[in-house]
Amino acid sequence: MSTRDAEISGNDFIDARVAPRGSLESLSQREMEQLQGRGQGGLHRLFRQCALAVLNSGSQSDDPTALFEKYRDFEVEIVRESFGVKLALRNAPALAFVDGQMIRGVKEHLFAVLRDVVYIATEIVDSERFDLQEPADITNAVFCILRNARTLEHEGRPDLVVCWGGHSISRVEYDYTKLVGYELGLRGLDVCTGCGPGAMKGPMKGATIGHAKQRIAAGRYIGLTEPGIVAAEPPNAIVNHLVIMPDIEKRLEAFVRLGHGFVIFPGGVGTAEEILYLLGILLDPGNVMQPAPLVLTGPAESASWFAQINEFIGLTLGREAQARYRIIVDDPAEVARTMVQGMERVRRHRREVGDSYNFDWTLRIPPDFQMPFDVSHQSVAALDLHLDQPLHQRAANLRRVFSAIVAGNVKEKGIRQIAAHGPFEIRGDARLLQPLDSLLAAFVAQQRMKISGEYRPVYRVVS
Repeated sequence: MSTRDAEISGNDFIDARVAPRGSLESLSQREMEQLQGRGQGGLHRLFRQCALAVLNSGSQSDDPTALFEKYRDFEVEIVRESFGVKLALRNAPALAFVDGQMIRGVKEHLFAVLRDVVYIATEIVDSERFDLQEPADITNAVFCILRNARTLEHEGRPDLVVCWGGHSISRVEYDYTKLVGYELGLRGLDVCTGCGPGAMKGPMKGATIGHAKQRIAAGRYIGLTEPGIVAAEPPNAIVNHLVIMPDIEKRLEAFVRLGHGFVIFPGGVGTAEEILYLLGILLDPGNVMQPAPLVLTGPAESASWFAQINEFIGLTLGREAQARYRIIVDDPAEVARTMVQGMERVRRHRREVGDSYNFDWTLRIPPDFQMPFDVSHQSVAALDLHLDQPLHQRAANLRRVFSAIVAGNVKEKGIRQIAAHGPFEIRGDARLLQPLDSLLAAFVAQQRMKISGEYRPVYRVVS
């Protein structure tokens, strides 16, 4: 894009026309009509919101309502030209541009959004190829989305570390995530995160330095997100493979089928949801032999967070769940060494069972973890939170509690529900609710729920 393609329409706003860069140069007539459609079945609103979130990368707010209000006059239109398509932007966030030119990484992310929104609508949702009520078809859909995004083209041994952690963390914790990423990068390992700020950005930032020192030019920094959360956690600039998944459940499945090892940093309810998702799957009897190196780590200042999480897991899921992970405090190099050792176990296992290095087909994911949880006051109150059920089912229902709180904290639909009807009510066995309430109270006290604004709890535990 040349400088004359962008015009500053205010201190915070820019009008521009941008062409794709290697993602999606052309669209069919039907795809154009869907993207331009503002009514039911049209993709315009979804694409507009995801595009605005990407263009807002670098902001220090996780309030999607404030974002959409500030840029309420933002508009994006698809323009067909002789050599393909362009996007016409009006009143776009100025921080996506430098001297009138869109930042290259932001442009790549913008067209990754276009690629995935179009593909999911036309080839997944509207296609007769997939029955998204069937577990096998859900997994195949996840695979096809990742393949279409060219995320599965890596040629090499298992080397992808999924890093989870909070977007609202302290400076000490953030610096520690960079140190861990640096040690991973020095050992030639790549990083996959939720693509946002905080513990999602730090490991990538550290890994870039480690890769640079080892003269690794093709480091992978994969970011997985979904439309409901991308506005609160816009992709950080280091992500070089951005993928938009249809919903949180398919996003989580993509993480566990792509990743070879898992590192978890301190965080809030979103991080707890991810922990419960992974542990619940690993506790399924069909996954007893699955190697999945899992480390919980942070600086010495965060030792109490790990004690709280470990206690919560012990009280709700028991020692079997605690045996699936290792806690390493204040030792980034040991975290990286543990991942390297774990990668070798994963490599041997995949070779023995004849499975792909790039997508774990043999991992069994129970339907309770695959089916989207439609968050509402009724669905949250109806969750089966009792001890008299298999461990993986208990983990699935606890995961849904945290998913609902995430929705109420940062997702536009959830925020509207809380504004209209008040906090979600969480009901169940007191032996589960007491440790849950204690953990949530600790997250609030430690300011792990939101980056911006005063936090008002979106939940109420009812014994």
